[in-house]
Amino acid sequence: MKYLIIGLGNYGFEYKNTRHNIGFNVLDALLGASDIVFEQKRYAFVANYKYKGRKIVLVKPTTYMNLSGKAVNYWLQKEKIPLNNTLTIVDDINLSFGTIRIKSKGSHGGHNGLINITQVLNSSSFPRMRFGIGNNFSRGKQSDYVLGEWSENELTFLPEKIELMTHAVKTFVTVGIEKTMNNFNLSA
Repeated sequence: MKYLIIGLGNYGFEYKNTRHNIGFNVLDALLGASDIVFEQKRYAFVANYKYKGRKIVLVKPTTYMNLSGKAVNYWLQKEKIPLNNTLTIVDDINLSFGTIRIKSKGSHGGHNGLINITQVLNSSSFPRMRFGIGNNFSRGKQSDYVLGEWSENELTFLPEKIELMTHAVKTFVTVGIEKTMNNFNLSA
């Protein structure tokens, strides 16, 4: 079994600790203390990871958030992975901080990365895991907020939430989307 796990974010040091980069953070945590490293390849940083007999291709697009679909489509085709064996990890301002929602398909919810992936793939039927970052911003300041760094209070809880999300990824590749949704949507 082969899986493609896409962590959305923006490439570059200035974005490293921003809310928008939660997808990158989860993939980095998934590799943890292993000796596996991401390599810069076409449209993305990519790492190959094995877990319980499953081959997992981890992808952190370098196309920036608004063009994530280009990287996702390329790696889907290159690795010959069916769409239902993918999981896209994104931030979500419509969920309160720390809330995790996993779905097998759905709308883009106004998220530019999901909008582009949906357009490029011509489908919204792909699994995704959303991480709530809240909407504590003034009118017209959404971009500053999502591209802003985590607050001290958020940083207190972030490691345990990222760890929970890494467990959700492992559950997804071992038992599938339905059981993952049942286990993690309730516990989050």
